[in-house]
This record gives sequence, C-alpha cells and structure tokens, in this order.
Amino acid sequence: MQRLARFFVLLFLLQLALAAPALAHGDARPEKQAILLVAFGSSMPEGQKALKAFDATVRRAYPGMEIRWAWTSRIIRDKLTAAKTAHPESPALALARLAEDGYTQVAVQSLHSIPGEEFSDLEDTVARFRGMPKGLRKITLGQPLMTSPEDIQHAAKALLESQGKRKPDEAVIFMGHGTPHSGNAMYPALQYHLWLLDPDAFVATVEGVPSLDDVLPLLARHKIRSARLVPLMAVAGDHAHNDMAGKEEDSFASRLKAQGIASTPVLQGLAETPAVAALWLEHLRRAVAALQDEPK
Repeated sequence: MQRLARFFVLLFLLQLALAAPALAHGDARPEKQAILLVAFGSSMPEGQKALKAFDATVRRAYPGMEIRWAWTSRIIRDKLTAAKTAHPESPALALARLAEDGYTQVAVQSLHSIPGEEFSDLEDTVARFRGMPKGLRKITLGQPLMTSPEDIQHAAKALLESQGKRKPDEAVIFMGHGTPHSGNAMYPALQYHLWLLDPDAFVATVEGVPSLDDVLPLLARHKIRSARLVPLMAVAGDHAHNDMAGKEEDSFASRLKAQGIASTPVLQGLAETPAVAALWLEHLRRAVAALQDEPK
C-alpha cells in the first residue's frame, strides 16, 4: 500500500511539473525518443554481467538513441543503494525522469521471462503514464520472452540451440522462478514445445509448476545419468547460484545428486545468450517501430 501511495504522489508531482509550463506556453517540445530496458535486477556481479551484455547489444542496434534501465525488484534496488554500488531506478521513477529530461516517446522493453506479477505491475505503470497530460506523448511496451504461442516456439528452439550437442544420457533442465500468477502457464507450454524438439529437455520451477518433483520421475524413466542445469532467467543471479547450483540439500544440484544424477550448472543468464537475447531484441524492435504508429 505504501508503494502504491508513493507511486501516485510521484505521478501527481510530475503532472504539476510538466503541465504548468505547457499550459502557459503550449506543448511545443520536439519529438525525442528513448528506450527504457526493464529487468527484475540482480545484486550479484555475475547477474549484472548479463544485463551489461544486453545493454551493449541494444546500443549497437540503436546507436545514438538514449538507453536507460529500471529494475522492478524493490529488494534488489534497496540492496544496491545500501551497498552504494549503484542507484537503480524503479520503472515509475525512470519514466518520470525521462519526461523531465524532455523525452516525448519511450519504448519500454521487459526482460522478464514470462508475463507474471512483475510484468503486470510494469504494464500498470506504463498505462498510468500514458494517461498523464503533458507528459510523455507516446509509450510502447515490448513483451516478455514468452507471451504468445509463437514466442514459446521460438524460445524452445533458441534455448536448445544455445546448449549445442549433449551426450545421449544427458538431459537439460531449464530452471524458472515460478509464480502463483496466471503467467506461470508459460512454463508448461514451454515444456510441451521443448519435448516436440527434444524428449530429454525439461522445465522445472522453484516456486511454480512444473517443479523438480515433477521432473525427477521423468529423469528416472528416461534413464538420465547426467543433466545440465540452465537458468530460465535473464540473469544468473541468486536463484541460479543458490536454488539451482548451490550446495544446500534442497538445491536442484543436490537433489539430483541424491538421485544418482550428476549435474553441470550453466551459470549464464539468458540476456547474455545470443540466440535468446535476439528474441527480446525482436520484441524491442516492434516496440520502437510502434512509436511511429501510435497516435499522439
């Protein structure tokens, strides 16, 4: 509730700041475009490495265009601010600053894997800024990695391509976060499309469906002796290092070992995996192109 209250205060102050000069002199600002990349965020250097890699890719694709970042996780933002290593902004604050700096058109691109709670909050933020008088004239929103059936097909193909060849008895398990949000349905859908391409490719989530409990019997049935563990997330952050590859007995690696299955963690975020990053980049291309189509 406090977060929502602060959000509305920010919107109100921004309206006052932008509307007053515009009402006095007319809104004669020239069109000025920017891209806002939005990720969950990471407090680990290994996780931030993936975001930097994607940032470099976007800057090569859009030379000369303003590129900014926002992180949806308040916990991560607070950690970095307290550590004085960075001062990441929320999507609302980042959009407010872009408007204050004279930008009139912004393409917002999500780096979330699925349209879950974090993306729903981002959608709400973008919608509220769209309705603000004398603020940003146009805002478009690029979709997460997997939203449509076509997205899921492309993601399945890209994920498997990124792993190259494997041994005959080696599986690959893509670890997602999982959520009670309806967006969790993307994970079972991805599992279906992975199986169409590779019967030994699995999806398991930390907090959703399918879980590792669902996958373990299938590994036994397929006589799997080893497995690669790959984060199904933009960054290989805390979840990848602890829930997936950690030494605790409830980590994916430890639970597989208990079943006699050797594991090889792949600590690389999807944002730094070229075949997958290309899918997010295509969503961004559509969001930037839509700036020209959206009415003022």
